[in-house]
Amino acid sequence: MDEHNLGILERIHASYYHLTAAERKVADYVIGNYDSVQFMSITQLAEECGTAEATISRFCRSLQLKGFNAFKIELAKHSVASKHTHSEKDPSTPQGRWAQTSALSIDAIHQTVSLTEPKQVMKAVKIFETAPRVMCIGSGGSMIMAEECAHLFSTITGKFYAVSDSHSQMSAIATMPVEDAIVLFSYSGATTSGMQVLELAKSRGIPTVLVTRFHKSPAAKLADVVLCCGSNEGPFQFGSVPAKVAQLIVMDILFQEYYRRNQKASEENIERVASALTGMHI
Repeated sequence: MDEHNLGILERIHASYYHLTAAERKVADYVIGNYDSVQFMSITQLAEECGTAEATISRFCRSLQLKGFNAFKIELAKHSVASKHTHSEKDPSTPQGRWAQTSALSIDAIHQTVSLTEPKQVMKAVKIFETAPRVMCIGSGGSMIMAEECAHLFSTITGKFYAVSDSHSQMSAIATMPVEDAIVLFSYSGATTSGMQVLELAKSRGIPTVLVTRFHKSPAAKLADVVLCCGSNEGPFQFGSVPAKVAQLIVMDILFQEYYRRNQKASEENIERVASALTGMHI
């Protein structure tokens, strides 16, 4: 992934796990307050983050920027771009507030499309095609995404299934055939459960596909294929709707490519599923 072609917030997310603990405090603050940060001095930002000015400078250099002024310019560019995509409706009205809420999901979709690498998508689809069975897993809110993935693919193939309990996930990986595959949803890419399943899968030679926000997260180092989703989720947001929308877009991209490459079998299965469900609708 060429980080120089990414927007400033995407670059922060891509570099997040290469930052020091102090620099991550700056990153967390900027992600949640980027509109106001562009008008701050380096001293003001350091005070808000509870860090030294030198930390701010190191943070900027970590993003391959010359300094704080260059960083603020990139933030200003992002704000201008965002204003073009966000609704200009009055936020004091219900419709205006709802429009601004929906704009966050629209941003998440655009970010996801820009972050999606065709080669990684096709590698993931190839893994799905080759594997006799594909286990979909996650933890917390990401498990909901894993279950949705299994449900979506169930309309065109019977090989996808979800395992929700973390203990059952580990047991399944310990005994599953090495020809099978795993798709893990982990927005942060830094949960202990996610790391454990990837480590076990790697030790057994089971291919893994990871859907995450952070390209350089600890989990990304273990997965065979890494697919990045968009959305700028702050440190106090847990499983926000835009984050889910971003993961759903990645999921749908995988689904459409799998369908395209296996169209005849997929269409036959869709017809079988439709026929089986006919009697369940009024």
